[in-house]
Amino acid sequence: MLAKTSYRWIVVLGIAAMLLSACSPPQAPPVQAAPASTMLAPAEELAPNLEVEEVQALVAAGEVVILDVREVFEYKDGHIPDAQLIPLGELPNRLNEVPRDETVIIVCRSGNRSAQAHQFLLDQGFTNVHNMKGGMNDWIAAGYEIEK
Repeated sequence: MLAKTSYRWIVVLGIAAMLLSACSPPQAPPVQAAPASTMLAPAEELAPNLEVEEVQALVAAGEVVILDVREVFEYKDGHIPDAQLIPLGELPNRLNEVPRDETVIIVCRSGNRSAQAHQFLLDQGFTNVHNMKGGMNDWIAAGYEIEK
């Protein structure tokens, strides 16, 4: 009986650890972003991982495609305006929907799945793809616009 109880606690603690490991730590409110015209770098000079302020400036300037790799229910809860939804699990079968001739910013909830998608796309030969650090959690915390 004691072994069964101990096993259950190990399973519960293991599940809790997995759930908590996907969470982003809280961050201080972001500093007001500079106007898009003063902070945009050419696409080939963008870092692999971008802060939400940088992404917001690029979105405002209409210079990027946003690829949301969350699940449908998460996307429906709120997403960056005009973001294209391709859940991470579907990405290998939908590569033809990801533009190769435009700057693509990949987003998810906290930045973990988008980092995986970013690496996958790089491995598939994409060169102008970038990950948004902090995901939609940071985007929403910064007060940027979302669509539902």
